Amino acid sequence: MDGTSAYLAVGCLVGVVVAGYALRRWRNRPGAPTGRQQRYGGEQRRDPRRIEVGDLVEIGDGTYSVRGSVRLVEGEWRWAEHLLDDLDEHGGRRRLSVAESPAFELVMWESAPRDATVTPGAPVVESGGRRYSWHESGQARYTASGATELPPSGTMRYHDYRAPGGARLTFEAYGEAGWETARGERLDSDEVTVHPQSGS
Repeated sequence: MDGTSAYLAVGCLVGVVVAGYALRRWRNRPGAPTGRQQRYGGEQRRDPRRIEVGDLVEIGDGTYSVRGSVRLVEGEWRWAEHLLDDLDEHGGRRRLSVAESPAFELVMWESAPRDATVTPGAPVVESGGRRYSWHESGQARYTASGATELPPSGTMRYHDYRAPGGARLTFEAYGEAGWETARGERLDSDEVTVHPQSGS
């Protein structure tokens, strides 16, 4: 290699190194999008009370698409049930309940087999090897949006149970449908990241 070729080769190498360093500094600048933000399209909406149909939600190691939402009202109580499709195939469909008032609470629910021997409303029930105590029962009005397989509005009856350690169990019946069972675990707000897809 003659002197000119060697000089050009060194110059190209220096240019590549400088460009790589500049790119790393630009990616790591204050306010730069994180890997998750780049993957899901920009600014994150961290308040789960603003979840909309079509949003992507990260909970733990799972990523879910919100295919439908059911918003419920019972007196001063307001909460939402967001139906989730698992994009990473960690367990199929689940739902995230977001209580807005009088207290903020997040619970991740997974459908459980319906045991015909269990009576919703009983003081104590057993499910999945756990013993749950009755917590509350009621009836709420709902409005549905997205792919929920429910009429746009109606009523929902429920019986809620809790076990030591915070585990939840619920029986719900929409309209004239039969009881459906789900087990839930409470989440901290920092365990849930919402990626808005609507641009709002």
